[in-house]
Amino acid sequence: MRLSILDQMPIPKGHSAEEAFQRTEQLALQGEELGYHRMWLAEHHNSQSLASSAPEVTAAFLAAKTKRLRIGTGGVMMMHYSPYKLAEVFKTLSGLAPNRIDFGVGRAPGGDHAAIYALAEGRRQRFTEQYDKLDIILKLMNNQKTGEHVYDQVVAAPAQISLPEAWLLGSSGQSAMQAGQLGVGYSYAQFFTGNMSKDIFDAYKAYFTPSYYMEKPQIIVTYAATVAPTLEEAEYLAKPIDISRLQLMKGQIIQTMSPEEAKDYPLTEMDKITIANNRKANLVGTPKDIAAFLIAEQEHYGFDEVMLNCNQYELDSRLNTYRFLAEELL
Repeated sequence: MRLSILDQMPIPKGHSAEEAFQRTEQLALQGEELGYHRMWLAEHHNSQSLASSAPEVTAAFLAAKTKRLRIGTGGVMMMHYSPYKLAEVFKTLSGLAPNRIDFGVGRAPGGDHAAIYALAEGRRQRFTEQYDKLDIILKLMNNQKTGEHVYDQVVAAPAQISLPEAWLLGSSGQSAMQAGQLGVGYSYAQFFTGNMSKDIFDAYKAYFTPSYYMEKPQIIVTYAATVAPTLEEAEYLAKPIDISRLQLMKGQIIQTMSPEEAKDYPLTEMDKITIANNRKANLVGTPKDIAAFLIAEQEHYGFDEVMLNCNQYELDSRLNTYRFLAEELL
């Protein structure tokens, strides 16, 4: 099984953004050593709990620190940016780290209404044209005519360069058909909702048209995971993440607390039911149990790659989760 890393650069309670960046570097270096295939950086705005506001910048830093690991965005939120600018940024990254860059792109805002408004410099955003926008970006990267007058007089520089892989992110299945038609990879965020289905992936494969960016359909599924030698320890380490997810569902964004603080956190019976229901999206268990679950998931759904998001409070707990699963699956 191919394994990869999704890093949101969490800033746990009592820690700094600088520490979050240092942890991201350590994750990349260990991931490469363990044999992980790629590492993606998320994009989030107006957040005190996540440091991942500029994934393309972090990607450049990590590409310079690694030698084999593919580095990319998971994803850059295209609604905020000019297609021409995105084409040039990712061609530049691909030139700096040939055959190692992923252009992973999402349609979500990655932030609240205030962030959307600020990123648009106070202009009204258009939410309905993002698939067209992605088509323009892909054509600009590949030196093709876009059919849009504003772009027909320009070349996305550097012009003569190997292009990155291109991926479209999704969490509901709505973008599967479009990813296939555009000839890009499809990355499904199971850790968002836990609502994965075979129909989503079958639609992507049925509509897939080979392109410069991808010769055949490829699917990544991203899970949140907490793995430890015993189930009891894994549950102890996962409880802060459970609480953060629970609060997010209630409209509150909090920094991840320590397992010690989370241990005595008051939960209602409804809270406990919600946390139990989230287990489809947030995997908690021993290395063998979670590895067996992922193998069964791959066999059933037919995806190609597992991406892991590990946001435990302590860096060692995050590193151990990646290490334990690498030892079982790679």
